[in-house]
Amino acid sequence: MSVDRLSIRKRPDSLPLMHQNWGKLLFMHWRIEERVLRPLIPAALEIDTYDGSAWIAVTPFTMWGIRAYFLPPIPGTSAFHELNVRTYVHLNGVPGVWFFSLDAANALAVWGARLSYHLPYHTAEMSLEQKGKTIEYSSQRIDSPAELHATWSIGEALPEPEPESLQFFLTERYCLYAAQGDQLYRARIFHAPWSLQSATLLSLHSTMIESLGLPTPEGEPLLHYAEEIAVDIWSLKAL
Repeated sequence: MSVDRLSIRKRPDSLPLMHQNWGKLLFMHWRIEERVLRPLIPAALEIDTYDGSAWIAVTPFTMWGIRAYFLPPIPGTSAFHELNVRTYVHLNGVPGVWFFSLDAANALAVWGARLSYHLPYHTAEMSLEQKGKTIEYSSQRIDSPAELHATWSIGEALPEPEPESLQFFLTERYCLYAAQGDQLYRARIFHAPWSLQSATLLSLHSTMIESLGLPTPEGEPLLHYAEEIAVDIWSLKAL
């Protein structure tokens, strides 16, 4: 089936449920065989591929200004670090993100996201420190060996990607898919196109992908960094 990667970027006409800011975000992508991912994704969802290959990402970042769309932020829940492991899927030509796991440094937010978005959130102890162009990020899931410790340096601005490019395929995603039992859901998101920069990985220790029962990816990851982006998120819709 043909996948429409452009019209999904249009802002929905209805009002969003939430507003968030994401920043200090590093996309780390590896090629992975589609057959390895298939058992972990609902059968109704097609795994999205580029040049015949599926991709898996580990994405650490921080969030702030988290609030219901027409309300002020709630103290204690409006800013925290987050980390996700993800791949890309499509349904009826609509491309989106499938999350294998999401870690957050806020137990209340984890509870709320599990309840309202049916996403596999976990509570973790997390930290982010920046010195100049270097960021050191650490995450240790509570009661689980899943962890990430990464250090990277921020590079130069990258040109805006063409719609047929790999960079566009990996980063320009405007909805998420979720499931509860046999029921699939989709939620729209909207933001300006990513302003991406290059990055250099200085160190990496991660068991995030391995904790899913997946093999350790081969080779160095493809990196993209984003300093800051404002995001609106809509509620889940049953499919």
